Amino acid sequence: MLRFYIATLSPVGLIALACVSGGPWPALALVYMTVFVALADRFGPEALPEIDGAERAANALSVLLGLANFALLPLGVWAIAMAPWLDGWGRGMTGLALGMFLGQVSHPNAHELIHRGNRWLRRLGVAVYTSILFGHHASAHPKVHHVHVATSRDPNSARPGEGFYRFWPRAWLGSFVTGFRAETAARRRAGRGGLHPYAVYVGGAVLGLALAWGLAGVWGLWVYGALCAYAQMQLLLADYVQHYGLRRRIGPEGKAEPAGPGHSWNAAEWYSSALMLNAPRHSDHHQNPGRAYPGLRLDPAIMPVLPYSMPVMAAIALVPPLWRRVMAPRVRAWADRKPASGQR
Repeated sequence: MLRFYIATLSPVGLIALACVSGGPWPALALVYMTVFVALADRFGPEALPEIDGAERAANALSVLLGLANFALLPLGVWAIAMAPWLDGWGRGMTGLALGMFLGQVSHPNAHELIHRGNRWLRRLGVAVYTSILFGHHASAHPKVHHVHVATSRDPNSARPGEGFYRFWPRAWLGSFVTGFRAETAARRRAGRGGLHPYAVYVGGAVLGLALAWGLAGVWGLWVYGALCAYAQMQLLLADYVQHYGLRRRIGPEGKAEPAGPGHSWNAAEWYSSALMLNAPRHSDHHQNPGRAYPGLRLDPAIMPVLPYSMPVMAAIALVPPLWRRVMAPRVRAWADRKPASGQR
């Protein structure tokens, strides 16, 4: 567990120092989130070991990171918009580092939390997603994505040949709408009344915008919106990369084969996996959504593996011709080897 604590909490300190002190800290925070992680992946161990029975320690780190999200986000909005010790370069580097933290640490952490059975942990995950104006993901992810992954009914599963810039708006709007429908249907079946979760997501977003305005006026709103948009882009890049081109076969009765380990792309690199709380071990998460992140498995014999780490693949996805050149032959090769009944 120590590797998870070091990888995820180090940027918290660096970004906080960037916000309150300026100086070299914005550059160091950005270098950590980019160059250092890439070098650690390149020259460190091949993969993280699996850790069973660490749910309490995993939950404790998730709570720490959730609280850090709510400390860093308003601090960053104020500092980037108003801090006199940050020049233009300092504001830009602090914003990029904080945006990467929100997309590569806060998002995987919230993703873990919304899968926990404890209602308070789940509520913390919902609050983190709401803080980046993406609260609906807490409904759409478990109720739509996990049910319909790798089919045309899941807006967050990228189609073969689909570029990221076409996927991005389709997935954002599609997940919002299908998540609302699925949440409403589930509440109707359960006979639940009271406040609809989407009212919480929208109300929380309004509260976040009001707080940004109170902290730094129009500039606070602009900075907050930019940070949230950057975090959301990284979230959708993760979905795009992790399911690109992988489709479940449809049977003669129109029913999709069961989702298996062959329907998600994975990455083995150790440090970026620790930073992202093992989110790149995506196949095992889909097979065992309640399994705590330290214990997620990676088996290249039955799981498709990306050629580079998740952050590197996300950067490649921003250049669609390069992405297709890298991924098209791998998608074809995996489709050719996957048995008709699906990998189980």
